[in-house]
Amino acid sequence: MKNVWSIFLAVWFGALTASAQYKSVNPQVSKIVSEVSAERITATLKRMQGFGTRNLRSSQDDPNRGIGAARRWIYEQFCSYSPRLEVSYDHYRVKKDPSRGSRIPQDVDVYNVVAVLPGTINREQRIVIGAHYDSVNRTGTPRGQPGDPPSPVRDPNIDAPGVTDDGSGVACVMELARVMSQYRFEKTVVFIAFAGEEDGEVGSTLYAVKAKSLDQKIEAMLNNDMIGNDVGGSGRTENRKVNVFSEGPMDSPSREIARYVKEIGERYLPSMTVNPVFRADRFGRDGDQRSFYLQGFGAVRFSTPVENFANQHSASDTFDGASPGFITRVTQVNGAVAASLAWAPKSPETSVSVEHNGRKMNALLLTRGKSGYDALLKWKNPNPEPDLAGYVVLRRKTTAPYWEHEIYVGNVNEYVMPDVSIDEYVFGVAAVDKNGNESLVTPYVQTPHQPRPIATY
Repeated sequence: MKNVWSIFLAVWFGALTASAQYKSVNPQVSKIVSEVSAERITATLKRMQGFGTRNLRSSQDDPNRGIGAARRWIYEQFCSYSPRLEVSYDHYRVKKDPSRGSRIPQDVDVYNVVAVLPGTINREQRIVIGAHYDSVNRTGTPRGQPGDPPSPVRDPNIDAPGVTDDGSGVACVMELARVMSQYRFEKTVVFIAFAGEEDGEVGSTLYAVKAKSLDQKIEAMLNNDMIGNDVGGSGRTENRKVNVFSEGPMDSPSREIARYVKEIGERYLPSMTVNPVFRADRFGRDGDQRSFYLQGFGAVRFSTPVENFANQHSASDTFDGASPGFITRVTQVNGAVAASLAWAPKSPETSVSVEHNGRKMNALLLTRGKSGYDALLKWKNPNPEPDLAGYVVLRRKTTAPYWEHEIYVGNVNEYVMPDVSIDEYVFGVAAVDKNGNESLVTPYVQTPHQPRPIATY
C-alpha cells in the first residue's frame, strides 16, 4: 500500500509540475529573442540597398550590382553563421511567358537561397522562415495604347533599392539564421530568401510545389514581407503592432498558426501586439505565403499595418524610410514563434483514416460520449517525444476567433467535458513538453461534404 501511495504522489506532483510549466516562459527562447541585433539588421538593410536593384532580370554576373550579386552575398552570409547550416541554391530555369500581362517576357534563372538547420528528434518536421530578396521599380514602365495601365514588364536596370519591400524581410530571415544556428532544435528550421516574388511568386511557388512532391512535412511557413516601416503614407504611426495575415477557413492550418503567433509572440515580447488579420493577404494582393497554402501547408504573412504606397516599388524605397527598431521587434516575434515550434512536440492527431463504402475517409475522434450529451475528445500521438509532459484541450464557441477555454489534462489520450454539446463549440488539442514549449493546436474539423450525384430519368 505504501508503494502504491508513493506512486500516486509521484504522478500527482509530476502532473502539478507539468501543469505549472504550461504557459511558462522557456529561458532558451527568451535568450534567442534577446540575441536579435538591431545593429546587424541595420547593416543588412544598407547592404541590400547597396546592390542598386535586385530585379529578377537584372545582372546575374556583375560583382556589385543586381540580383546575382545580392544572392551571392546572402549565400556567403548564411555560410558564415554556422557549419551546421546546410546552404544551397534552389535553382530553376523559367521559360518566358508570351501571354499579355506576363511578367516573364524572356527565359530567366530563378535562384532561391536556402539555409537548412537540421533537427534532432523530429527532423522531418520543418519550420520555414522566408522573405523575398528581389525588388522592382515600376517608375517609367512602358504603356501600350493611351490610357493603358503600366506594363508588368519593368525596366530591370533602373534603381530599385527595395529596403522595405523586401530587404526588411530578408534582414529578419538572415538575422534569425545567424542567431538560431547556434542552437539545436528538435525540428528542422529552414531559412529562405526567395526570388521572383515581384513577378508572381515564382521562386516560392516552385519551391512549395517541389516540397509537396517530396512529401515534406512543413508545419509552418512564416513569410515576412514589408515589415520595414512604422510610419505610413497617411502619417499614421504603429511601431508596436504587426499584422499577421492567414488564409481561411476559420480552423485552417494557417489560422492555427496565426493564433499561435499571437499567443507566443506576445508572451515573449509583451511590448508588441500581434494583430491577426483573418484574410489571406492585404486586400486584393498576395505574397509568398500563398505559394505554400495553395499546396496545403500552413502559412502566414507578417507585414506592417502602416504601408507607405508612395515608396513601394520605386526608387524612394530606401533606408531613410525604414525603421530598424520596428524590424528588430518583428524579428524577435518571429524568433520566439519559430524556436517554440522547433522545440515543441508534434501536434496530436484528432482523426483516423477509415474505409466507408469502399473509399477512405477521415473520422474525427470526437463523440458525445456514453451519455450522448458530453464532449469526449480522443487523440493519437505515435512515437511521442521523450520530453513530452502532456496535453492541453481547448474549446471556443463557433463564432469566436480565438480559443476561449483551455485546460492541461496531463499525459493522457482522451478527455471528457461533461454536458458540453459538440454542436455548439469548436474543440482542439495541443501537446506540451516539460519546458513549456507548445505544439500547434490540432482542431477537430469535419471534412467538407462533397456533392452527391443523384440519378434522374
